[in-house]
Amino acid sequence: MARGGGPPLRRLLLLLLLQLLALPAGSGSRAGPDPMYVSEYFSQSAQKLSFYSWYGNAKLFHFHVPEETVLLRWLLQASRGKGPECTDMEITVHFRYGAPPVINPLGTGFPVNATVRPSYNISITLSSAVQNTTFVNITSPAAGDWFIAAHLPEAAGRIEVKADMFVLRLTDMPVLEPGVAMPQTVVSPAKPLHVKVFVPKHAAGMRFELRSCVTRERRACAVRVVLGSITLPQSFQKIITCTGNVNCSLAMESPPWEKWLQIMVESLGPANASVSVEMLASFTACRPGSTSSFLNFSSLNQSQTGPRPGSTGAAGSSALSTAEASHNASGQRSFCLQNQPVVREDLDVVSVRYRLLNGPSVPVNNLSPTLLLLNLNTGMDSGGSLVISLLLNKTSVNLANASVVACVSAASPVLSLNATHNCSTAFFQGYPLSVSMSSAEATLIVLYPQTDDWFLSLQLSCLKGQGQCNAAEAKVTVFAYLTPCFNDCGPYGQCSLLRRHGYLYAGCSCKAGWGGWSCTDDAKAQSISVQNLATLLLTLSNLMFLPAIAVAVYRYYLVEASVYTYTMFFSTFYHACDQPGIAVLCIMDYDTLQYCDFLGSVVSIWVTILCMSRVKKILKYVLFVLGTLLIAMSLQLDRRGVWNMMGPCLFALVIMVAAWVYHGVKRRHCYPSSWKRWVFYLLPGITLAFTAISVYAFMETNENYYYTHSIWHVLVACSVAFLLPPRDKHKKPWAWSQKLTCRYQICQNDREELYAVT
Repeated sequence: MARGGGPPLRRLLLLLLLQLLALPAGSGSRAGPDPMYVSEYFSQSAQKLSFYSWYGNAKLFHFHVPEETVLLRWLLQASRGKGPECTDMEITVHFRYGAPPVINPLGTGFPVNATVRPSYNISITLSSAVQNTTFVNITSPAAGDWFIAAHLPEAAGRIEVKADMFVLRLTDMPVLEPGVAMPQTVVSPAKPLHVKVFVPKHAAGMRFELRSCVTRERRACAVRVVLGSITLPQSFQKIITCTGNVNCSLAMESPPWEKWLQIMVESLGPANASVSVEMLASFTACRPGSTSSFLNFSSLNQSQTGPRPGSTGAAGSSALSTAEASHNASGQRSFCLQNQPVVREDLDVVSVRYRLLNGPSVPVNNLSPTLLLLNLNTGMDSGGSLVISLLLNKTSVNLANASVVACVSAASPVLSLNATHNCSTAFFQGYPLSVSMSSAEATLIVLYPQTDDWFLSLQLSCLKGQGQCNAAEAKVTVFAYLTPCFNDCGPYGQCSLLRRHGYLYAGCSCKAGWGGWSCTDDAKAQSISVQNLATLLLTLSNLMFLPAIAVAVYRYYLVEASVYTYTMFFSTFYHACDQPGIAVLCIMDYDTLQYCDFLGSVVSIWVTILCMSRVKKILKYVLFVLGTLLIAMSLQLDRRGVWNMMGPCLFALVIMVAAWVYHGVKRRHCYPSSWKRWVFYLLPGITLAFTAISVYAFMETNENYYYTHSIWHVLVACSVAFLLPPRDKHKKPWAWSQKLTCRYQICQNDREELYAVT
């Protein structure tokens, strides 16, 4: 992530934006200077957009929003590359906090049991103007990773999008200590008050109170309190409006563990009227284990700076006295939890397996939820798919009306499944699951899970009253893992790892008409017979190189014949390996076959045009070898670059035209001189070659690839057979019997000009 400016005009624009972002100091604490705001700028290089056919076509931007950010502004610049003016183009930009956005522009299907939440998106229309600038503002954004994905709905032109991020950060945000009332002053509606409070581990609930709210004239006040930060595509901020001198409060269940929670207080009164308020925050928690109890955090004091996120001391479990714990333990066992130890095992990139130390089966009862922690906070886990599978052991529970309810949530667990069956926390909507005697299996697939600690809560529930489940215990087998692509994209897809500035994420590229996030949408899928036909067309069409090979050998062009044989072999087996589903055959690594196919295709065109130029043999073979080495190098740099084929073709054509002009001037006659050569060989060959190029460049699409590319094979191979020049006059065709014989023959010695019997 780069920080800095750009050209002078862009720097001037950035300075103006930073001045707009900078808010004057106004909201101060009770005993200290006014808060200080700091503006920061982050930028990433522009990316070329392309038509969306799979997730790899969407260009991803990755930003990290620092802590204590109160205002976030994105500057999106869409510009058109050099070229002819075209019609208006609509660019779609998606935003998401914590993980890349899950998008579906084509309206295809998702795998079964996959959770799909539409991303927040905007549209940018790029008209005939060269550049379009769009701003996106977010107040009180969540700190952490933010992702932006941009793509085009249809193919047209070269369009680039550049994303810049501006943040306004409060450097000395006041800390609200649990159980300690803190008076503050809100100067005006334009200058809201920002404070933060640290949520300890094992916090089951939080209560926020606002009291003693009066204006400077000792009148009744009106303020609005916003708890939490904005996250996209969904935001779960808690908002309360307090009017008059009456105390107002807000209670929340399952606040995010070990995180700073931002609180913003803004006045709803006149612009120049300051408001004095007093805030109080308290927490309740449940420590894990059989002796855990429901505790009150109102007496827990913290320092002004607050604990470090992730420190165990902030949990409050060890900070409370034994006497206080035993005092609050009676009658509060419903808020306790049973923690199951889970080990994270990293397998590969975006590939993690979770192992339960006590075995794959966990005990579940109705007294307290069973909790499993799935750590996904490394910053590199959000680019895959989280898969959680539950399997109920039917012999472990005999209640026909009982079921095991589960909830998967991020940042904090759900600790009241048995009471409300509501799978939601204070700032996150969880994913519910359930298994019973009638349906013993359940699977959940979370696509691109956000970076955080994820929790799986399980509890036994009885439909006819919880009293029947007091002595019951169920055994549930839990399988949890993180994979780059669910089910490895199936038999009709390929899982590809994508990279953006060191961040890795995965996507499925589908074939044979299949579509969807994991290539499970068969709305346009090809049948088995069509797949077999396509494979036969793409592979057997390469046999049309046999006439070209035979012509080359007959005319004694052995080097050219070997190149054509190489191309025919690797093109045949590359297309046999490139097919999806059951019609596939790979004799070696796919990448190797693809590289050899591309290399053989370009080198075949290179040697054919040089052979037509009729230059001296020593020069021709030097150009053969040197050109092949350069082509191999360019293919290694960019295998699908358009100039990998156009460059050698144009250079070889220049050599051929120069050689033909030289021969024509030397002979004082048009070269080639035979009209039969032009009518029966050159013109048909050139026509076939240009037809092949037209089919390849203008007619080939993903839908007709199997047919048009097979036609390309046939036309190119036939054009080679027509374009190869005739053999040298002093060489006889098929003279192998004279060269590979052991009989007595008369040999002529050109140097001594006499005959000898050998």
